[in-house]
Amino acid sequence: MPALLSATVQVKDPEKLKSYISQVPATMAPHGAKMLSRGKVARVLNGEVVHQIEVVFEFPSEDAIDAWFNSDAYQALVAIREEAAHMNITVLSPF
Repeated sequence: MPALLSATVQVKDPEKLKSYISQVPATMAPHGAKMLSRGKVARVLNGEVVHQIEVVFEFPSEDAIDAWFNSDAYQALVAIREEAAHMNITVLSPF
């Protein structure tokens, strides 16, 4: 069953974020991921928002998400991610 991965991004260093973003798709491709949406927060209708970017990916399964997240290829980018932004990365499930 397909599974969704969501990330909210609070930018710390725009240049490092560009570097991170340019490298992530190659780490996801072997795990069957496809981007469903990515955008800057244009306005807040309700609540408190501190992030500037939201992104949603679809993977074939939660196992595929775990395999990607724990892969050597992605883990090699974690240091750049931490310097570039504060990210909340979550797996969404239907309710």
